[in-house]
Amino acid sequence: MAIEALHSVKSDIGLKRPRNEDCFIADPALGLYVVCDGMGGGNAGEVASRLAADAILAYVKAAAAPSSVDAIGPVDHNLSPATNQLANAIRSANALVHRASWNNPKYAGMGTTVVAARLSDHYLSIAHVGDSRLYLIRDGLLQALTTDHSWVAEQIAQGYMTEEEAERSLRRNIVTRAVGVESTVEIDLAEMPLLNGDLLLLCSDGLTRGVGSADILTTLDLDTDLDAKADRLISLANQSGGDDNVTVLLVSIQRGATARLWQRIRQRWFLNAS
Repeated sequence: MAIEALHSVKSDIGLKRPRNEDCFIADPALGLYVVCDGMGGGNAGEVASRLAADAILAYVKAAAAPSSVDAIGPVDHNLSPATNQLANAIRSANALVHRASWNNPKYAGMGTTVVAARLSDHYLSIAHVGDSRLYLIRDGLLQALTTDHSWVAEQIAQGYMTEEEAERSLRRNIVTRAVGVESTVEIDLAEMPLLNGDLLLLCSDGLTRGVGSADILTTLDLDTDLDAKADRLISLANQSGGDDNVTVLLVSIQRGATARLWQRIRQRWFLNAS
């Protein structure tokens, strides 16, 4: 059963790219939220992210239906069925993107990052490949729930580079894992309980390259609705240079969210009618 939640998602081409190669899923009925950031020449990045997003959604839909679906790859018995299904969905996406890249010379070498969250029974399932990120905002703190699969992140982890040096590095856009590039993909998986009032941020690196953690948290602490927060983050990314596409997906965990939404709709209706 999906957790009751409110969400807002915005995706922007930025100021310097010819097309938006980000893609996202926001399906509250499935509790599924995904951001993909495609890469490849021509329009291949756009193709990869769209193929991956569609494949992930299709697999999770099939897994939620009464009829069973085949597992793809190993089952981690330390993780819930929901998390294992999310991993299978990304493996399915990897196979589809990889096959498309082999069948069409225009798409050779294409791939995409994926960060995916699935909400079920008050638990969060996380699956991650690449440098798109998932953050948790709880009790006024911003916590990264994913670690980038990138060259600079590996250099930082090994002590060869500071975070400040990584921000200036010409190699900061090099990812070390991506969906579709190889015939198999290694996926980072995790899960954790969610609390009422938690806020999740899924984003492509178009946000995090230009907007620091402090500015992200300040924006998310504003007394505004989710749409305004998402718009503000997109604006900050573009103000910092707009070098890349940027996608921001916010998910607010709120018990009674539907009741409060309908209350706001009724209040607006009565104000307009009076």
